[in-house]
This record gives sequence, C-alpha cells and structure tokens, in this order.
Amino acid sequence: MSKRDYYEVLGVSKNATKDEIKKAYRKLSKQYHPDINKEADANEKFKEISEANEVLSDDQKRAQYDQFGHTDPNQGFGGFGGGGGFGGFEDIFETFFGGGGGRRRDPNAPRQGADLQYTMTLNFEEAVFGKETTIEIPREESCDTCHGSGAKPGTKPETCSHCNGSGQLNVEQNTPFGRIVNRRVCHYCNGTGKMIIDKCSTCSGSGRVKKHKKINVKIPAGVDDGQQLRVTGQGEAGVNGGPSGDLYVVFRVRSHEFFERDGDDIYCEMPLTFAQAALGDEIEVPTLHGKVKLKIPAGTQSGTRFRLRGKGVPNVRGYGQGDQHIEVRVITPTKLSDEQRDLLRSFSELSGTGTPDEQHDSFFAKVKRAFKGD
Repeated sequence: MSKRDYYEVLGVSKNATKDEIKKAYRKLSKQYHPDINKEADANEKFKEISEANEVLSDDQKRAQYDQFGHTDPNQGFGGFGGGGGFGGFEDIFETFFGGGGGRRRDPNAPRQGADLQYTMTLNFEEAVFGKETTIEIPREESCDTCHGSGAKPGTKPETCSHCNGSGQLNVEQNTPFGRIVNRRVCHYCNGTGKMIIDKCSTCSGSGRVKKHKKINVKIPAGVDDGQQLRVTGQGEAGVNGGPSGDLYVVFRVRSHEFFERDGDDIYCEMPLTFAQAALGDEIEVPTLHGKVKLKIPAGTQSGTRFRLRGKGVPNVRGYGQGDQHIEVRVITPTKLSDEQRDLLRSFSELSGTGTPDEQHDSFFAKVKRAFKGD
C-alpha cells in the first residue's frame, strides 16, 4: 500500500509554516495517542502522524520530500525498497555478461548488525526532568557455544564442494545471442564458500541466538513526544566480525491533567473569584518546580495571561529553559446564599451599572458608535 502524502496526514497545506505543522502534529498526536485512543487503528495512525512530522519539521528532509516525494533520490530508478520496472541494471549485466561486472558483495565481508527500535512510554514529569532506567530488549547476538561460526565445538566449517570455495557457480544459458555462461551465487553455501557439516546444537548452525539484553538508558531532561534517543552499539550483533547496530529509543509522553506543553513552554489555567479579579490578590500557582506566588492586579479580566520565567521545560539540547504561562479564568458562582445575593444587588446599585439588559444595550451601542466613527 502506497504511503499517504505527509501534508494530507497532518491536514496542512504545502505552504504551511513550522508553527502550523507543530500545532497540527500536537493536536493529532493527542487525538490518536495509543494511551488515550483505544481504537484498533490508533497505533498505526499515531506512527503515520509521527513519521510525517519528523520529515516536515526538518527543513532538509522537507525540501527533499517536496522534490522527490516518498521516493529516495539515492536509490535510482527503483526508489525506496528497490523494485523498478526493469529489474535493475545488475540483472541485465548478469543475464548477458555474467555477474554484473564483479560488483557482487562479498558474503564473508564484515557487516554491521541491524538497528533496533524500542518504544518507551513516559509520564509528563519524567519527560520534563529525565531519568535513568533499565530496559530489556530481545536481540540477536553471537552464539557463545560456537563463537559465531555455526559449527559444533571442536569442528569448523568446510570448503563447499559444489563451488570449491569460490561462492559462485557457472550456469549455462541458451539466449538469442548463443550459449552464455553466467556466474551465479552458489545456492548450496549461499555464496560463503563454506558449508557446516556438524552444526552447533545451540544455534542450529546460524551462529546467532536470540537473547534478552538489559540495557541502562539515561533519558535527558526535556524530551518530547515522538523524539528518539540513539544508544550506540546496542543493536543486533554484526556479521563476520562487523560492528553492532544501534538502538533507537522512541519516546511517547502521556498528557497531564493540568499542564499542557508546547515546545519548552508550559501552559495552564487558574480560576479566580470575582472578588479576587476585582480587588486583586496574591495566589499560589502550581508549577513543575513547586508552588510559587503570583500577584493578581486589581481589575484583572478573565483570559489575562501571566508569565513565570524559567518555570517551563529544560531544553533537551541544553539551550536554557522555557517559561510557564498562566491564563486566569473568572469563575461565576452558581449557588449563592440570600446574603450574597443581597450584597451583589447592593453592589450593582452602588456601581450604577444598571440592570443586565441595560448593560447589554449600552455595550452594543458603544460598538455601533465605534463602527460609525461617533
């Protein structure tokens, strides 16, 4: 199945700014986060959204994607995953000239092991402050019994009798150009030139075994949802003495019931009574770093924002620390005692603001005058 357009996945235009892409990703990642959305396809959609964001939020990757789409320009005609319509130039050379000009990969050459990916779920505070933990991953390692040779201890692989150790066989073919001798990879030894007669009982001749490895991981402070950490050399073991692959730890961060994060900044709402907003007050505000005092000036309106500098998230790359933004909401009481009602009526009379209907009419009259230029 072909991949969907990344802009379509995030629901943004191709001219979208970085901020628009960030906002779209944050909204969709919360909607389809597997810890929140229990639909069967939520996990796949979350991966698709994360992949789209990873490409479009990076200027270089986005430019490449805008030019080539999902096709990897480094893969020639075949694009990502090979394929192509012609079967590749190597096949043409191999068919008519035997072996593709000697460019066959040496099966006995050292090769790096495969990379691994591990998904780790963090709560909000763990992502902000970081932590050190131990994870356990399944991976292939070199067999301790045969030390990776695949042969039974006390024996060793023998030279393949079919290709005499060359790893290739000569195959004759009748073509429109006459009889041609092609060189093919020996299917008896898979091109290694060696055969294992007495196989190791532990790994059944593969030279590799599946193990569960415990790895200590230090999570830096400030990681965000969808980011990943590379742990060098903790992937699968290399082949023929090659280096091990790497482990990529991908983070999923649970949402918080009170705080909301945008980059390195934290946002929250705080309720105020009518009296606090009108008369002013000093209130306690919870932050990720503990409670702090916040002075509310008299006459504060609902929706007013205050900033607490340095009370946000540490930048994951060490570039300072974000801020916390507090938006105050004036709460209208739903239940009043008789005494409270009398006091509010007295206040209304003393303030000379009139009835609610009179206030409403007066407000819209001012708006009309503003448009007319009175």
